[in-house]
Amino acid sequence: MLAKVISCAVVGLEGAIVEVEVDISPGLPSFTIVGLPDTAVQEARERVRAAIRNSGCAFPTKRIVVNLAPADLKKAGPAYDLPIAVGILLSSEQVSADMSQTILLGELSLDGSLRHTNGILPMIALAHQEGISNVIVPDIDAREASLIEGTKITPITSLPQLVSYLRGEIPAPEYKPDETEEYSPPPSSITDLAYIKGQEHVKRALEVAAAGGHNAIMMGPPGSGKTLLARSLPSILPPMTTGEALEVTKIYSVSGLLPPDTPLIRQRPFRSPHYTISNAGLVGGGHWPKAGEISLSHRGVLFLDELPEFGHSLLEVLRQPLEDKVITISRAQGSVTFPANFMLVGAMNPCPCGYYGDPFRQCTCPTSLVSRYQKRISGPFIDRVDIFVEVPHIDYEKLADDRLGEKSEKVQSRVNAARSLQLKRFEGTKLACNAEMTPTEVREFCQTEESAQSLLKAAMKQLYLSARAFHRILKLARTIADLENADIIKAHHLAESIQYRPRRMV
Repeated sequence: MLAKVISCAVVGLEGAIVEVEVDISPGLPSFTIVGLPDTAVQEARERVRAAIRNSGCAFPTKRIVVNLAPADLKKAGPAYDLPIAVGILLSSEQVSADMSQTILLGELSLDGSLRHTNGILPMIALAHQEGISNVIVPDIDAREASLIEGTKITPITSLPQLVSYLRGEIPAPEYKPDETEEYSPPPSSITDLAYIKGQEHVKRALEVAAAGGHNAIMMGPPGSGKTLLARSLPSILPPMTTGEALEVTKIYSVSGLLPPDTPLIRQRPFRSPHYTISNAGLVGGGHWPKAGEISLSHRGVLFLDELPEFGHSLLEVLRQPLEDKVITISRAQGSVTFPANFMLVGAMNPCPCGYYGDPFRQCTCPTSLVSRYQKRISGPFIDRVDIFVEVPHIDYEKLADDRLGEKSEKVQSRVNAARSLQLKRFEGTKLACNAEMTPTEVREFCQTEESAQSLLKAAMKQLYLSARAFHRILKLARTIADLENADIIKAHHLAESIQYRPRRMV
């Protein structure tokens, strides 16, 4: 007898419907799975066989063929355990039910209980999009599945429970989310700006970066506070919108990094990979492409400490996602596109010893070595950075001062006000902040007063700026104007923007 049930696959970050066809026919006992399954799906044969037997059902001693259609779509992961088991029970007539409007997802243990499954959120989103009314998921994943409204979620703890439900012995369990439950971010160790001594001009630069979503590089001697300043950046970033939170949660769900007690990520990601990371680890990849650090930083911050120590190819591969806000990974099997709309924050020393230009300690590096060190970061890469700020040595008087600086909460309120102006400005578009503007939006929204135009013209001639730098200066000036709630870009807004232009010290 032939039985069909519906499951789902994940391609990149999007779901794809998979039809699980099970045919049981007379012949020598065998269990074959076809339809381009990976090793985890092939191993489902042993998990399903043991789970069915340990659930009080009979495993057919006949010829069993399972087809996962469409056959040209790669099937990966253990999420097909439950639909295969239910398909076998339907085909062997041990249960009888209409499963044409039900998606089944879940990994089986040998005792028949259901385990957590990665990628639940994009698969539930696909079910809602396709108009499928019911989704059966492991009970542990019900909170995550309920984030997509309008779909009936049936949480199941084990295969015996599902068999009893399909036989009509127990009522259908239905998950009802707690309306009073708030998915608040867990307590974090984010540093408050108030506890960072001195470096007021760097804090201002970070405020501008946060207000417009701009990229930034900090350069200074060791111990000047670059890493601490970068780690304080999330404390002044605006909270994520519901749409942004769902985007980030989807990425972490597919990657298997979603904490079980946090169905919805509300805190902006902060990723800080080590400079020994591989290309695939940073931008994504593998035999079957998976999201890398730049996608895990989506809607958050990607912090690259010791920037020149990252390989040349690693930094150059960031150029495309910094412009396009997405990364496309192509393999023989096809192409997958991941979102990569992140703020890049880099920290670097001016030279290998770290003290070039420091007034207190003498640099021991030859000038040629300093030049080679700084040139590890190419001109095209630097041209994509909006803010370049020097972080000098901190004096004893500032370190010993007991007074606290301005709290992150106060800075965040100004950032939120600037972001609100930008959201209103870009209403009806896919843009969320000034850094995402294209030349078309720059022309429309970055109007300058006459004196500012003269200043920009002089800067273009004297600094030999590129067309990309021209647009980035205007976008940054627009953000500075937004922090002052100004309708038009004035000369002092443009002057501050120009002073943040990246430059080399040698």
